[in-house]
Amino acid sequence: MKIKFKIRYIIIAAINLLAVISTVILTAVGSSMAKSQSYNYAAERWGGKKGDYSQISSFFSNDSGFTTESVSAVRSQILGELKNISITPEEGKTLVPDAYSAPIGSATIRCDISGRSEAELTAVGGDFFAFRNFTLLDGSFFSKDDIMQDGAVIDKNLAWALYGSEKVSGMNIYINGVKFYIAGVIDLPGTEAEKKTAGSSPRAYISYDMASQVSADGSVSPDNPDGAADSGFKRVSCYECIIPNPVENFAYTTVKSILSEPYKGMVSIVSNSERFEPKKRAKAFKKLSDLAVRKDSVIYPYWENASRVVEFKLSYIYSARKWLFAVPILTALWLAFLGLRFLRRKKQHIKHTVERFFDKVRITIRHKLHKNTKTTD
Repeated sequence: MKIKFKIRYIIIAAINLLAVISTVILTAVGSSMAKSQSYNYAAERWGGKKGDYSQISSFFSNDSGFTTESVSAVRSQILGELKNISITPEEGKTLVPDAYSAPIGSATIRCDISGRSEAELTAVGGDFFAFRNFTLLDGSFFSKDDIMQDGAVIDKNLAWALYGSEKVSGMNIYINGVKFYIAGVIDLPGTEAEKKTAGSSPRAYISYDMASQVSADGSVSPDNPDGAADSGFKRVSCYECIIPNPVENFAYTTVKSILSEPYKGMVSIVSNSERFEPKKRAKAFKKLSDLAVRKDSVIYPYWENASRVVEFKLSYIYSARKWLFAVPILTALWLAFLGLRFLRRKKQHIKHTVERFFDKVRITIRHKLHKNTKTTD
């Protein structure tokens, strides 16, 4: 009987140990997967401390009508909401950094020698490269403050296809006959999720100013309503910003209140800073179908699709971790129950044992006091 009793407790202890080890492993795996999607941590890179700022991304359908002018309007509204709670920008500093982008389409890119390649073009504005956290292999990123906006950032595949090297910053390329210089060369997507969603096509990123020239004949982007030379390329499918977050969900709620009604059914708003939190992902496990099947017409860039893949996997990981947490908790409750039952059964015995103990203590104290009194006399 005693042997069976011991085996039972050994098995329970082993199960609990396995549950704790599995929990630690799942936590490490989940954390590593989340951090691999580095673009979601732009707020921490900007603010330096988790929670002070929140990164919010908004993705629009092609027929939403969201443009570069809309970006300015939304930015002003966000600053107005912050002013209402007495948060204003310091002199010379940006309070709400933001970025916007849209795919232009595929184009044939040529260089000064015989190289040429098809590539996917993306128009970018604001602090786009600060949000992306691309790995720069050569050169530098162009910025909104550059006097000339004719720089292009290309990926390693395109650099090799054109010039047979990735050290090509400063070289010329031609898109639809429009001349650019290569500002920088970036590495290819590194994570498994990014590789799957990005595809194998070379990529190039250019400014909105130059996108208007490239798409002037409408041949690059057939679905672009703003491709005409007189209006310029203005379409925005991805708007991102980093907002001070003095109270929980302030940033997300602010952007949602600004965009949800005018772009109902045409926008998807994501809180990047909180999307990978274990509690949120475990809770989302019950609604995975909403993540897997989209009912709107929003088209996501590859970096967002990669993060959504990771979200899907993390929902399984953190849901499993939650159930593993239950094993030691249930064991602790069971042990507490056994302890209470033992106390009830042995209540009288314990009471007598305690009374005898204190009786012995009192006798010992009296004996010592009596002995000390005799010594003094």
